[in-house]
Amino acid sequence: MNFEKMIEAMTPDIYESLKRAVELGKWPNGERLTKEQRETSLRAVIAYEHARNMPEDQRVGFIDRTRPDGTQHGCDPLAPQTLKILTEQ
Repeated sequence: MNFEKMIEAMTPDIYESLKRAVELGKWPNGERLTKEQRETSLRAVIAYEHARNMPEDQRVGFIDRTRPDGTQHGCDPLAPQTLKILTEQ
């Protein structure tokens, strides 16, 4: 079974289990994930979220940048930044 077919066949329970394993660094039986298992599991979780068109705020790694008044704080990581150089006189 290739990776894409595995994602298509993944159930919500398996998704939650993989997400929890990545989060804790261990399988439900307590066995630690290897680096490769953690990377593959995280890749599967992200692919599942993308395949199911999950809302951005429900995806792994989402950071809510909304202030209490509803405005956004923080900068857009893709926007160019302006540097201001101060010199002493």
